[in-house]
Amino acid sequence: MCQVDEDAHKDAQLETKAVLSVSQKCMKCKEGSAVLIIRVGDAFCGNCFREYFVHKFRAMLGKNRLIFPGEKVLLSVSGGPASSALLSQVQEGLRRETSKKLRFVPGIIYVDEGAACGQSLEERGEVKSQLESIFRASGFPFYIVHLEEVFNLPSSVLLSASSASDRRNESYKEAVDGFIQRASSGTQSETRQGSSSYKEVQTLLSELSTQEWSGEGGTVTNRSPPFTPEQTEAVRTLLASVKTLTAREELLKTLRQHLILHTARVRGYSKVMMGDSCSRLAVKLLTNISLGRGAFLAMDTGFSDPRYGDIAIVRPMREYSSKEIAFYNRMFKVPSVFTSALDTKEPEKASIHRLTESFISKLQADFPSTVSTIYRTSEKLNTACPRPIADGELTEKCLLCLCALDTGAEEATAFHATLISENLSRNRTPDTIPALGVAKQQCCASGGEQKESCGDRVDGCHSVDRTSFTPELQTLLCYSCRLIIKDMTSVNSIPEYILSEAERRKRRAQMKEEIQDFLLNPENDAGEVTVS
Repeated sequence: MCQVDEDAHKDAQLETKAVLSVSQKCMKCKEGSAVLIIRVGDAFCGNCFREYFVHKFRAMLGKNRLIFPGEKVLLSVSGGPASSALLSQVQEGLRRETSKKLRFVPGIIYVDEGAACGQSLEERGEVKSQLESIFRASGFPFYIVHLEEVFNLPSSVLLSASSASDRRNESYKEAVDGFIQRASSGTQSETRQGSSSYKEVQTLLSELSTQEWSGEGGTVTNRSPPFTPEQTEAVRTLLASVKTLTAREELLKTLRQHLILHTARVRGYSKVMMGDSCSRLAVKLLTNISLGRGAFLAMDTGFSDPRYGDIAIVRPMREYSSKEIAFYNRMFKVPSVFTSALDTKEPEKASIHRLTESFISKLQADFPSTVSTIYRTSEKLNTACPRPIADGELTEKCLLCLCALDTGAEEATAFHATLISENLSRNRTPDTIPALGVAKQQCCASGGEQKESCGDRVDGCHSVDRTSFTPELQTLLCYSCRLIIKDMTSVNSIPEYILSEAERRKRRAQMKEEIQDFLLNPENDAGEVTVS
């Protein structure tokens, strides 16, 4: 009994020692009083915390050296705490009086997802007006894109283009020195010519930035939205056809990424900055493993994501925890706007995303190193080396996420057994699966005016209806994206650019199979040349 009381007394003493006080001194300057404790024992005063926060952002960019001077970088801002802190850090780094200032050219993009969340036009307009005021104050050009515009995207957005400005062989130091020399020479010539001052130039830029609307070059005020009520209803129909919230969130994320990618290409941006924090990436890592995206963790959670070729995704906020971001925004009055999402007010077990986030948050409350441990694990991940391919042959990529297909498994695998089980459950053989085709009302031969199917015409495209080609569509997807399509009740509501690209890929594969016997093997051809 005495032993039990003694142990209880020791536990009480340990709990008392674990309680920290904000009256202690700053751990960095040792002089100022601490105003916040971000980790166990890490107490900071206001000035030291600001320096710590700013230095971490610049150190992340300087360590990776992926953004060259003069490059156009698009900041993806949703209005949340992390993306608002990202915008604040870029503004801080581009100030004239800042030492070691950032040297890239920023722009801002905001994707309005109000149609997916069931918001009215008035609610969406109120959110956009708040964000526009923040964007105008930054002085950067900004683009407001609506989710309905996915129905206007070209199929080329699903092509992984090669980088037009490949600077991998260029020295980063040489690029910086050249940029400084050009800037100094330009400043001297401007001084001789008596050009406008820096403030005047910034004023002109801020005026120009207000003339961008939804990537179409219209004016943001007194204009009707660049989408129709039919497109809004089409978005809701598309998301309503997905049975689970998990697949709905993954589909929405994919469509959002396509809009950002298309805007970056049209506007000439080579990099896209995301505001993913350390806490968000920890949740994303475990979620993606649960969703079967383990092969793509390095790209989904790493600092850079080069899957698109000409556009690179960078995550400079990945070293910050959500707690650090919240404290910084509150202490230094960084404005942010709340926007509802698909999982807003949803229960804990509504989706895998929500359940994983709740699990990590509760674990982090008892074990403060949980998030950092998961995050450090993601830093050790690398993308697997792609399989060797023949000259001129492109690596097969997923139709939705544009990652390399991970479905080329051998026969003695669980994935192959799953495919066999699915085929048997449908009671179909590969010969009876219908081929992909275009919709009858959009037939290439009839031009949409002929009522009969062009498959009956000699000059027709021999298309079929799109009501039952889900098995064929799944062959163009990675394992994770296949789960999204499986959760859909119908694929007819999928945007046209995805279906068109799927049809193009299938026709190309069929054509290659037909002429396979007439193609020369590059290895044999090279051997014959060497012998002769």
